[in-house]
Amino acid sequence: QVQLVESGGGSVQAGESLRLSCVVSGYTYSTYCMGWYRQAPGKQREGLATYDNEWGATYADSVKGRFTISRDSATNTLYLQLDALKPEDSGMYYCAADSLTSIQSLGAVCGPSYVGMDHWGKGTLVTVSS
Repeated sequence: QVQLVESGGGSVQAGESLRLSCVVSGYTYSTYCMGWYRQAPGKQREGLATYDNEWGATYADSVKGRFTISRDSATNTLYLQLDALKPEDSGMYYCAADSLTSIQSLGAVCGPSYVGMDHWGKGTLVTVSS
């Protein structure tokens, strides 16, 4: 059973930084597409960044240059470095994962616009005050 556990959220001031972590266990697929998503109160979930074994990192325009996604294969941990945070970055941040092969078999692409991941964590809350 695939499990994803996020951590690292918190309350910060605008301009500050946070580093989110997502520990993945039970993942046995040979290919991967992993990503970070955010949901603010009253808004739809939006993709922020993804990381896959073919193309590496892909970012949504809204966070490009401020957020950095990375993966440590030794510890099966996905990270999201959040820099220059803004109040509009507040929300619940979720980690997600799926087989890249499965996604491609559907004719889809691993990227922030793909929200059909099979496995999701429970989220970690980020609050940015002005």
